[in-house]
Amino acid sequence: MTNVTIQVEGMSCNHCVNSIEGALRTLGANGQVDLANEKVAVEYDENKLSLDAIKEAIEEQGYTVV
Repeated sequence: MTNVTIQVEGMSCNHCVNSIEGALRTLGANGQVDLANEKVAVEYDENKLSLDAIKEAIEEQGYTVV
């Protein structure tokens, strides 16, 4: 498993947390949103999923990956 922390702008509430964490679960990744620091910690299997796909899923929810 691979662990990365992604800087994400535009998150402000529990809806944001649920939206991002749900999108990551759909991909097969585990995500934990840190609203205060505008970061998302993601654990995923790099053999099944790319970092680009994870970033795209977050952006599709309406947030900006920095």
